[in-house]
Amino acid sequence: MPDEPPMPSAREFRFGEGRISAVLGLFLGSLGFGGVLCLLFPSLLSTPDMRVHYPMGLLRGLILATLAGGFGFGVLSLLLRRGPTVGLAGMALSIAGTLLGGAGARPAAPSGEAPVYLGLDWFLLSLFLLALVFVPLERIFGRLRDQRIFREGWTTDLAHFAASHLLVQVSVLLTMLPAAVFFGWIVLPGVQAAVSSQPVALQFVEVVVLADLTGYLVHRLFHAVPFLWRIHQVHHSSRVLDRLAASRLHLFDILVMRAAVFVPLYVLGFSSGAIYGYLVLVSFHAILIHANLRFDSGWLSRLVATPRFHHWHHSSQRVAWDKNFAIHFPWIDRLFGTLHLPPGEWPSAYGIQGDPVPEGYGPQLGYPFRSVAR
Repeated sequence: MPDEPPMPSAREFRFGEGRISAVLGLFLGSLGFGGVLCLLFPSLLSTPDMRVHYPMGLLRGLILATLAGGFGFGVLSLLLRRGPTVGLAGMALSIAGTLLGGAGARPAAPSGEAPVYLGLDWFLLSLFLLALVFVPLERIFGRLRDQRIFREGWTTDLAHFAASHLLVQVSVLLTMLPAAVFFGWIVLPGVQAAVSSQPVALQFVEVVVLADLTGYLVHRLFHAVPFLWRIHQVHHSSRVLDRLAASRLHLFDILVMRAAVFVPLYVLGFSSGAIYGYLVLVSFHAILIHANLRFDSGWLSRLVATPRFHHWHHSSQRVAWDKNFAIHFPWIDRLFGTLHLPPGEWPSAYGIQGDPVPEGYGPQLGYPFRSVAR
């Protein structure tokens, strides 16, 4: 199977036509406007654990740059193309953000923590880094050179991405609460003290291995139990894999997986530093293995998951069904007899045969339960 399909005849973007500047204007204007809202309403729109660590001078400078970029690219798009374009929206958002105070905006209400908040800051920062890192990587090192940035289903995946980040308070609560409520009785203080006294680097390695073993078992259950598989079908419904495809997950899927993985980490008492390190790793690695990248390191791909390893898990080809359940370590699948990684080969098709899952965030949330009703 050829690794690099031929270049297409029609390009998604061409320099000089105004579409690139229009998209950049809308993207940067949206980031800047959202950043200003976080400055105005920090207790309602930002995560407390992250907020206390922000380098505010750097963030205010970034907000200023995105507002200026949104306006500037919006103007450029209008100069290059006739009539109103999406660049107007970028200009409008940049102007609105500036009128609300811009990078110098201060909280509009007295300081204090709100009982309920949205993780708009987490969403904006993640989206910015996603675009800054993975879009260029996929353009330069993409396996499928004809795959578009705004490909089929991207709006659905962006909605999943937004929901999982904005509802960070809910997901954190429902991740940790089951462990404390249902498994607190097996906590042994002596064991927790011994585990937490280890060097953080060693704890980090232990957390990654233990989490991947737990995740493997839960992931396999999602493929084996009919109702769980209907929920997990949402994730497998992507017919195109790239940096955004990792976000297409039903909320129930996210909560069950995270809660199950957190149980042994809670019971054994790993330090917060090791757990936060794991969360950073899994957030980055999950995007990497779904990305449209031709990176494959030969022997290393047998030890650490690469895009080719996980792309086979998403293949609609029968030979790859129920294979490659691990997230980080392919040797776990080898250990349990579920590894499928033919040398040098990539899947020819992705998704689920018959495409039973509808497009759209709302329809996908309801899909598993409508299947049960039928």
